[in-house]
Amino acid sequence: MLLKPKMLSFQSSKNVLSLTEDLLVRIYELLAAESDRKSFRLVCREFRRIDSLTRRHLRVIRIEFLPILLGKYPRLQSLDLSACPRIDDGVVSLLLTRVGPGSNSPSLGHWAWGLKSLVLSRATGLRFSGLEMLTRACPCLESVDVSYCCGFGDREAAALSSAVGLRELNMDKCLQLTDVGLAKIAVGCSKLEKLSLKWCMEITDLGIDLLCKKCVDLKYLDVSYLKVTNESLHSIASLLKLEVLGLMACPLIDDVGLQFIERGCPSLKVIDVSRCEGVSSSGLIYVVRGHRNLLELNAGYCLSELSTALLHQMKNLNHLEVIRIDGARISETSFQVISANCKSLVEIGLSKCVGVTNMGIMRLVSACINLRVLNLTCCHSITDTAISAIAYSCRSLVCLKVESCNMITEKGLCQLGSFCLLLEEIDLTDCCGVNDKGLEYLSRCSELSCLKLGLCTNISNKGLSYIGSNCLKIHELDLYRCTGIGDDGLEALSNGCKKLRKLNLSYCNAVSDRGLAYIGRLEELSDLEMRALHKITGVGLEAVAVGCKKLADLDMKHCEKVGDSGFWALAYYSKNLRQINLSYCGISDMALCMVMGNLSRLQEAKLVHLSNSTVEGVELALRACCARIKKVKLFAPLRFMLSSEILEILHARGCIIRWD
Repeated sequence: MLLKPKMLSFQSSKNVLSLTEDLLVRIYELLAAESDRKSFRLVCREFRRIDSLTRRHLRVIRIEFLPILLGKYPRLQSLDLSACPRIDDGVVSLLLTRVGPGSNSPSLGHWAWGLKSLVLSRATGLRFSGLEMLTRACPCLESVDVSYCCGFGDREAAALSSAVGLRELNMDKCLQLTDVGLAKIAVGCSKLEKLSLKWCMEITDLGIDLLCKKCVDLKYLDVSYLKVTNESLHSIASLLKLEVLGLMACPLIDDVGLQFIERGCPSLKVIDVSRCEGVSSSGLIYVVRGHRNLLELNAGYCLSELSTALLHQMKNLNHLEVIRIDGARISETSFQVISANCKSLVEIGLSKCVGVTNMGIMRLVSACINLRVLNLTCCHSITDTAISAIAYSCRSLVCLKVESCNMITEKGLCQLGSFCLLLEEIDLTDCCGVNDKGLEYLSRCSELSCLKLGLCTNISNKGLSYIGSNCLKIHELDLYRCTGIGDDGLEALSNGCKKLRKLNLSYCNAVSDRGLAYIGRLEELSDLEMRALHKITGVGLEAVAVGCKKLADLDMKHCEKVGDSGFWALAYYSKNLRQINLSYCGISDMALCMVMGNLSRLQEAKLVHLSNSTVEGVELALRACCARIKKVKLFAPLRFMLSSEILEILHARGCIIRWD
């Protein structure tokens, strides 16, 4: 971004400000990166005004700034409040009557008039009256996400049903929702095109039947994990426009139900029956026979084997792009049939499949040259021969998962580094044949963004330095139990991988405070696992807290040598922390209260076996955070030592308590 305040001379500022509003808006809309847009609005007041008028999407991190932000951006079309779980009916009422604290202007909820998309995921404090106010104030609503609002039920569904223009609704894990609430939505929101009901365990065939009769425009329906039966599939089969159907882990559906799908859902392109215990190859034959234009078939962990009859039907799937048959028994001839007939494949999942051999993979990739994603997790017979064939044939590969394929060595990685230059993700967890030389070859894949090396005990700081020098786009790195990695490797990593957001250093015993000081340079880091780093103290934790301002998830279980100075720094600097694991740490009562009380965004905490904390200290800490904490794990004996009052308060506020 060139328009930075410090770089503008007086004359250039004058020239820029002479641009018309229309031109400034067009310039702003060309800025794709949020960092560039931030630089734009910092130039001057006029540019800030253009930003306010033009911004269409807002994701709020701190609820206390919400009134000011909504007053600042009056033309929003999309509002994401998923990071504000404390929002409740009272806050909604305030937002719809005032904008900005202390405002004297009533009825200033103009921000809601043009809103089309609203994300309220995990907003467990919100109830039906707040939803009712929102749906009435937002007449243009087309998409609502209330997933993981576990307390939502029929009254909340009734409130949502007044959004008559709704086209997309996500109600995953709204555990209190029953057929009554679903009926309200089906009748009120007849324009629905996309609906997700995963884990809504009270929904039955009756509710699904009414839904299919009223919402005939449905294109996407997910009823995964529901105890619906084949009767629901009979109803779903009547949906003429349905393109995507999710049936994952539905224990009561079987091949008979899929027979209904064969004769229905003429527009079906994607179906997921993974982990459906009653489904076999016979049921999938019905699906394949009735839908030759199928693009994606997910049958992971439901087939005992890929039968000859099913393979025969698959010859007609000329447009198939994705197939997942994880856990099935498969033969070399099966690979030959798939490669000969499914030439459009871009993804295949073979995780834990029995019968996967080098020859089978060679036959598969010889024809499926457009593969972009290949999952061979726990295919133990795979060697460098198969990896070389994959590398040579699949030049467009972006994701390769070979966890626990122990016979892969530097030779296979050399081929990947030579031919798969578009590779973005590779999982080498528990591949003990991977060494520093292999990482040197792999580092040629400069597009790598996700690298998993957990349990690769033959790599060292030298290997990590290759990654740090060449793979500058890495944002996720797993080094779990890589005991050869130490401070020098982390120095190389911090010098090159500035975009790193997720890092696992658990059980890397050689890492000390010096290594954590290097980690503190990673300003984008949001997720850090550092279990059982026995050499680190409060000095190292303080470096991370001060440097990694975006840290949201921290796991430091069994870091016994960290003293209160580190925890004080955490409480003062790590304001964005949402999850923390302090189990088996030596934190004192006072430091624990500071951490739990000061971290205003904290939603989940694990506090098992705190050797330097007392029962009274734990109770005070829980009182300090009880208004916002959503899940807490405690030492089992505390169940009988904590006061009934604090346990009742936590329960009343919807906090889930787990005992260890």
